[in-house]
Amino acid sequence: MGSKDPRVDAYIAKAQDFAKPILEHFRALVHKACPDVEETIKWGFASFEHKGPYCSMAAFKQHCAIGFWKAALIKNSKLTINTKSENAMGQLGRVTSLKDLPKDKELIAYLKEAAKLNADGIKLPAKPKPKEPKEIVVPNYFTKALKENKKTFEKFNSFSYSKKKDYVEWITEAKTEGTRNKRITTAIAWLAEGKSRNWKYEKC
Repeated sequence: MGSKDPRVDAYIAKAQDFAKPILEHFRALVHKACPDVEETIKWGFASFEHKGPYCSMAAFKQHCAIGFWKAALIKNSKLTINTKSENAMGQLGRVTSLKDLPKDKELIAYLKEAAKLNADGIKLPAKPKPKEPKEIVVPNYFTKALKENKKTFEKFNSFSYSKKKDYVEWITEAKTEGTRNKRITTAIAWLAEGKSRNWKYEKC
């Protein structure tokens, strides 16, 4: 048998008045579709688990959001499209009343399919690895200053994309040529010591 968490009761009680019937209704459907579901609070939201992360519901000031952990695998074009969208958290858009929810029969079908995915041990596909960042474009005047010292030039080139970017942006954002030249001089001195632009804030 499933279980209810008193923290979820408290979460619903603290929600805005418009949100309470939405949360209570979805909660009831979850237990109807998956009697073995277990409730919890994750990331500050009311969450449901069934052999792993299952679904969740969240209440905000002006809307609610319903999320399915494996929405991308549920055979429904609407959920798949909304999963790829960044317009709203969850896959059912901005829910402001019970009328915004799909019909109970449709929601229960989603919930049963999501539960089966977990029961069958089907996993979400691995996220594609991020593409390698493009090489930072270094202004000629900074490159010239760097090349005056081989060690400094090599150190700069050994830095990651983000660390190179920190230096380049700091220098190119200078409002006057005088400020820019001072920053270049400082950058060269720091690089000679093997320091990044934000070395003062980095942990030893």
